[in-house]
Amino acid sequence: MYVSELRFECFDDTTITAAEKAINNLLEALRANGQILGREFAVAFNDGEFRCRILTPEKSSLSSRFNSPWVKVALAKLTEAKILAPREKFIGQDINSETSTDETPSWQLLYTSYVHMCSPLRSGDTLQPIPLYRIPATFNGDHKQMIRWQTEWQACDEIQMAAATKAEFATLNEISDCNSDLFRRGWDIRGRVEYLTNIPTYYYLYQVGGDSLEQERNRPCPKCGNKEWLLDEPLLDLFHFRCEPCRIVSNISWDYVT
Repeated sequence: MYVSELRFECFDDTTITAAEKAINNLLEALRANGQILGREFAVAFNDGEFRCRILTPEKSSLSSRFNSPWVKVALAKLTEAKILAPREKFIGQDINSETSTDETPSWQLLYTSYVHMCSPLRSGDTLQPIPLYRIPATFNGDHKQMIRWQTEWQACDEIQMAAATKAEFATLNEISDCNSDLFRRGWDIRGRVEYLTNIPTYYYLYQVGGDSLEQERNRPCPKCGNKEWLLDEPLLDLFHFRCEPCRIVSNISWDYVT
């Protein structure tokens, strides 16, 4: 990921309220298209212009060729608020993040966790993030539904990892049960991505707990009951199971993985 600063300059008299609404609308549109990452964007007014630090998957993420219909409308609304299109100042590469892939993978998967800010679509060959704006829009012109699913998955993951409240069990169920609402929505998004990209696309089903390593190794696919989905070697050192008909990858319970 890369760090940049967006600078918004006023070309006529405006108000803080109008500027705030127009700038935040653009930031939300860019986020919904995967062009910027994260959930919170601090906007400061300094020396007659508004400034905002952002994270992008690639140096070219803000190129107009990637703009969604919403981004295009949001840019037009900046003009209505008497604000020029933003100037981008490149800061540098984020040293604490992963590098996105620019290669077409042989397969891909939906995979995220509460510590990841990058795209939830990953290359199955390298596990590198795939910028969402590089695939066709999944729903209604952008990828808002996929990012919303990612946000909810991460929230569930953070709560169950904290293991501090009764909510741990409900949230764990959402990310590890193929009958949960979160799974159904994510699995449908996975199918939509596969249809649009014509690339086999899998869903990562989290697994923790269990009674023994032997029981885990004999665990069938929870969606179809396939008992032959255990792999000889884990994929990408993470995924011990893969069910091709169901397009699911999973792990042996982390309680038994060293």
